[in-house]
Amino acid sequence: MDNGLPIALTFGVLAFLLGVIWGGPFVEVLRRLKVGKQIRVELAEGHQKKAGTPTMGGIMIVVPVIVLVIALNLVSLVREVTGPSILLPLFVLFGFAVLGAVDDWEGIIRSRGRPIGEGLSGRAKFAGQVVLATIAALIIALYDGGFQFANEMFVPLLGFSIPLAPPLFIVITVFIIVGTSNALNFTDGMDGLAGIITASAFAAYGIIAFLQGQIFLVQLCFILVGACFAFLWYNAHPAQMFMGDTGSLALGATLGTVAVMTGQWLLLPVIAIVPVAEIISVILQVTYFRTTKGQRLFRMAPLHHHFELLGWSETQIVQRFWLVGLLSAMVGVALALV
Repeated sequence: MDNGLPIALTFGVLAFLLGVIWGGPFVEVLRRLKVGKQIRVELAEGHQKKAGTPTMGGIMIVVPVIVLVIALNLVSLVREVTGPSILLPLFVLFGFAVLGAVDDWEGIIRSRGRPIGEGLSGRAKFAGQVVLATIAALIIALYDGGFQFANEMFVPLLGFSIPLAPPLFIVITVFIIVGTSNALNFTDGMDGLAGIITASAFAAYGIIAFLQGQIFLVQLCFILVGACFAFLWYNAHPAQMFMGDTGSLALGATLGTVAVMTGQWLLLPVIAIVPVAEIISVILQVTYFRTTKGQRLFRMAPLHHHFELLGWSETQIVQRFWLVGLLSAMVGVALALV
């Protein structure tokens, strides 16, 4: 356990270096395949200039993470009972990445009369998310061993945990995974925004997992941090590529899974305050619009577009949201220590 954190940090740096090295050729491949992002017509003029920027950049994050985590834990997968706990978040990462890739592909190549920028229908995407999240929840709930903290709910500040009955746990877990996946998907709308917010959240849960002795989760979290930083190398303004749903759905779902596996999912709205605020802004906007028959609560949702229409530059929004995300991640770790 003493060597767990240094190894995790080392592999995080390795994930960053590998990502930066192969990121350039990967961007060029996406350009030659003409895997370009379509931009919603109602967005600001500055976003229209980004039309055609390569998307599906989440592949650059997902593939190295899966390879490095499996390589680092190969012995455990073969010999020890920790195998399922290693494979579960990788299954979530891969499954939601595939779902997101199908959605991206539909939006780019096979739109066939749908509005610009749309991929899979909302119902189809949501159904896929629920199915994958339910499988993950069932594995955690029914597997005897390997998920030491997952079936409990830790209560911040009060210092005790509450065991959860399997049916209730499954419902909560599905809600968390699907909700976090969609929250990060809404956050992914500006150069560098989703990547930096995700890295901060995974770093926070990596520290929490280390305090619990869940070294595999520590490794996973910091490898994801390194991979997100490598992606940001090419996604920083002006972005050379976007992560697309391939990345945002997968990273959000994996973050929700990690939160559940630590039992500290009540801290998720704190640690991931920016994605939570983004999805709440969408829910409030839609509800208010329908209730008032056409009036808007925000100038535009998700929340970052509201500030954009208030006159904030894209760089200001990303930097300020990142400051909020970093501070909230620090608060979340502090609450986990109480």
